[in-house]
Amino acid sequence: MLANSDGAAITLSDDEIVERVLSGDTDLYHLIVERHNQRLQRVARAIVQDEHEAEDVVQETHVRAYEHLTQFAGRSLLSTWLTRIAVHEAWRRMKRRSKQCDIDALVAPVWKSNRVTHTPEGDLLQTEARSVLKQEIDALPEPLRSVFLMRSLKQMSVAEVAQSLEITEQLVKMRFLRARHILRRVLCRCNL
Repeated sequence: MLANSDGAAITLSDDEIVERVLSGDTDLYHLIVERHNQRLQRVARAIVQDEHEAEDVVQETHVRAYEHLTQFAGRSLLSTWLTRIAVHEAWRRMKRRSKQCDIDALVAPVWKSNRVTHTPEGDLLQTEARSVLKQEIDALPEPLRSVFLMRSLKQMSVAEVAQSLEITEQLVKMRFLRARHILRRVLCRCNL
């Protein structure tokens, strides 16, 4: 580990390290990386569900945090600030990935019917419904969309979502139900 001239850098608090990094002792930022890397890795992995992608999220988190260190106001713990950056980066990647994912798993109950044969009209209806549903998911407010995608698309447990977003399990349940209610209303309007 790095140490300053008197060997005390290792014992510095996060706030003290931030202050010294901002004053020009940029080598000390390595201590922040070492202290918080494992936590950020766990949070990112819980969201993206992929070890390599989680590593990329953590690296990007550290880059963004370093670039915007002057914006850290100290109103929360540095670990909380870093975690929020990691969550936002992971969700940005998930959103990009979800646009590429097949929506069929999310709307499987909608497609269940007693119909044995496919008709051109039915296939067109399914295509339109997928398009509408994708747009509506994207239009959900970020807190609802995040929880909905984590629970539905990534099949994360309530506890995992709560931990990843640093909210209560009750809030996760409430947001998930609200998102489902909104999407169900949309599907009903489309007469699906």
